[in-house]
Amino acid sequence: MQRTTVPQFGDRGIRPMVAKPLVASRPYATYGLIAVNVVIFVICALQARGVDMLRSQLFVDWALYKPWVADGEYWRLLTAGFLHFSVTHIAVNMLSLYILGRDLEIAIGIPRYLGVYLTALLGGSAAVMVLGADNGVNAGASGAIYGLMGAVLVVVIKARASPTPVITIIVLNLVLSVTIPGISLFAHVGGLVFGAAATAGIIFGPQWVLAPERRTAAAASRVGWIAMIGLLVIAVVIGVGAGLAFPSSRIPLG
Repeated sequence: MQRTTVPQFGDRGIRPMVAKPLVASRPYATYGLIAVNVVIFVICALQARGVDMLRSQLFVDWALYKPWVADGEYWRLLTAGFLHFSVTHIAVNMLSLYILGRDLEIAIGIPRYLGVYLTALLGGSAAVMVLGADNGVNAGASGAIYGLMGAVLVVVIKARASPTPVITIIVLNLVLSVTIPGISLFAHVGGLVFGAAATAGIIFGPQWVLAPERRTAAAASRVGWIAMIGLLVIAVVIGVGAGLAFPSSRIPLG
């Protein structure tokens, strides 16, 4: 997720070993997510008559801006993850989504893959609400994409392969999040943590909470979904709670 601070914003004051997921031979959900992000970017660019996205009403209505979330616009916790500030921003994110998502989707199944993506997206938004700058405008899919990085790490650990390459990539990306101006480190870390936790719940949850004799495919699937939905609810509660705790509402930027 990328963030910016401006003086004025808009016109308003390895699949689970014990459960059989729905799988596909091609990463259709990843293609769908990329298409949705690109279509929304094009709509915003047309509204803005360029790539100054702060001129787009859709961007203004959907971006994550803490004071307006505090004013009850909680949908921003979700919708900001489908906005992008520039062609470079969306190009890098969609390439990363394709590279990470294509194999992960087939490994864990379409429903779980989308669940991890959504949980990570909301986890990144929650982290921004708690730790981000009060006047920062946040947008981008990178919180969800970092969640996919965390998911890949969990899958690699389950497969007993070396996690070093994945950890190296994650660390390098986090370093870039710190050193490059305008990037929201908190969204990335939040997405990473929630995405990894959701995937761990899917893959390791059944063996943690179910006795061997009760570890059927149906029971394992229920445990995984309960864990993931629980994390999703936690992310929403944190994001909404941070909004409710914010001292003011409808604060203009700057």
